[in-house]
Amino acid sequence: MKESLVGSAVGGEDATGSRQTARRRPPGRPRREIDLEAVADAAAKLFAQGGYEAVSIEATAEMLSVSRATLYRTVPTKDHLLGILFERATQDLHQSALELLDRTADPGEQLFGLVRLQIAAAVAMRRYLMVFFGGIGLPDDVVDRWRQWSRAYEEVWVGAVNQAMSAGVLEPSEDPVLTTRLLLGMCIWVSRWYRPAEKYSDEDITNAAVQLIAQYTRRT
Repeated sequence: MKESLVGSAVGGEDATGSRQTARRRPPGRPRREIDLEAVADAAAKLFAQGGYEAVSIEATAEMLSVSRATLYRTVPTKDHLLGILFERATQDLHQSALELLDRTADPGEQLFGLVRLQIAAAVAMRRYLMVFFGGIGLPDDVVDRWRQWSRAYEEVWVGAVNQAMSAGVLEPSEDPVLTTRLLLGMCIWVSRWYRPAEKYSDEDITNAAVQLIAQYTRRT
């Protein structure tokens, strides 16, 4: 009987001499698909918990409840991990800006809406925004796409600033691009000094920024 079982298992002859069909090994488990949105969420949480040093493939895999080998197949390095987080953040911000401009044609609402969006993003991404702008840990292809995105996003703002100047919301300038970069810089820099423990909410900061812009325009 043992010979029959062995012979059957290897596809040889059994005790009766009949040829047995070889048993094929069951196929391996299908490769697990990694949700890049979940990867970005995990990286953001790790940044919030411990900053740049806390972000790693190992920690992300543990948070996603997958093996390191599984995650490595989709996200081979920490640079790629940071790239996924950065591109998700910038794409979401750009899409929100475009949707804002579609919702209203009022130049003031457009400009101050963009200010609100950018300050909210600066607060939400404060743990890692300046890391990215410092050029740390982004693959070359992501840096190239970031430069393209940066130009396109700035164009959205320049258009809104031009409209605001034409409508008297902003004082006219000979160089709207310079004005745009100053406004953007003011909003982005919030990520450097904002502290949740302080009394200022992102709404407080936005209102102060809007008042500052409006007061300057009225005085000039």
